[in-house]
Amino acid sequence: MHRHLVKSALVAGAALAVLAACGTGSGERTSEARGTKAAVPAPPEKKPVDGLPGMPPVLDPEDVYAADRPNKLSPVVKDFPSRVYVPNTESDTVSVIDPKTYEIIETIPVGRQPQHVVPSWDLKTLWVNNNRGHTLTPIDPKTGKAGKPVDVHDPYNLYFTPNGRYAVVMASLDRELVFRDPHTMEIKKTVPVSCYGVNHADFSLDGRYFIVSCEFSGELLKVDTEKMEVVGQQRLPFEGAMPQDVKISPDGKKFYIADMMAHGMWVLDGDRFNEPTLMPTGKGCHGLYVSRDSREMYVSNRGEGTVSVFDFTQNKLTKKWDLPDGGSPDMGGVSADGKVLWLSGRYDAEVYALDTRTGTQLARIPVGSGPHGLAVYPQPGRYSLGHTGIFR
Repeated sequence: MHRHLVKSALVAGAALAVLAACGTGSGERTSEARGTKAAVPAPPEKKPVDGLPGMPPVLDPEDVYAADRPNKLSPVVKDFPSRVYVPNTESDTVSVIDPKTYEIIETIPVGRQPQHVVPSWDLKTLWVNNNRGHTLTPIDPKTGKAGKPVDVHDPYNLYFTPNGRYAVVMASLDRELVFRDPHTMEIKKTVPVSCYGVNHADFSLDGRYFIVSCEFSGELLKVDTEKMEVVGQQRLPFEGAMPQDVKISPDGKKFYIADMMAHGMWVLDGDRFNEPTLMPTGKGCHGLYVSRDSREMYVSNRGEGTVSVFDFTQNKLTKKWDLPDGGSPDMGGVSADGKVLWLSGRYDAEVYALDTRTGTQLARIPVGSGPHGLAVYPQPGRYSLGHTGIFR
């Protein structure tokens, strides 16, 4: 009996030794798993952005467009009907398109030479910039009804400071940046500029400055948002440069400026504000629109009827889409779900709807004469910085 117990113990011990040597014991696996898990370094914490006072916190320091994901609508706009508002500069009207049917459902008379339809900072109003009529026409996006025009001189384009404190009117021919109350449009400060044709802009990641394009003198401005002062100015290194739309990269490190005469985008380090480099895209490079996943940017080439697709990660152009029957793709926006790119056909009295995955033309809609800065509304985002919809 004693000899049998000893033999059993020896057999059991040998079996355990074999199991241990094979590394198949559950305790061993648990230990190894724990050891492996502990060896993986924790991801570095993202340092909070020291933003412009009063500005909503930056959601992701590595993606300024983090709030713009597909259908991520603010509670303010979630019940607004989806529409495309098209300002017709030579017809003095706004065509309202139902994006589901691709049909015009209303034509709203506005002031002289409407250039852009601009969502307000608080998302509650669409402002039609009647440039030569010297008024802004408010449209209630909930009802689609226009309100009483507000007197504003030379409103070529309109932006809002990231903290919502001011509206900034791009008074192109007046050669001024006019800071106004964002609701009443009462003038708070007028900033004269020495360049010609201020027209488009975008704000830095922290909102503390913005870059402005000067269309008629081929220049760029850097403006301190809080001080409301021009702190930098430079002429683009291209004879006859004509800068247009401005957009910041998702990581906030670069600004892209479309140039319709240089036929490409200028790539600028906004912080340093040194000389930018040119990336050719196509004839008449004009509008810049970021995809809902922040991976790509759609670039409208008005002079050749194409759209270039720029990949931020690869830092290069990856595709070019041709409009089937040509056209003059200008300003526009991306649908709330990110599936459709809407662009006005400036010289063809039409609007284009393109599939953002393939570039396929989904619709070509006749509108008034001289369609320009159309707004797709509502779009995702917490607040609007202006133009045809720059949301953060």
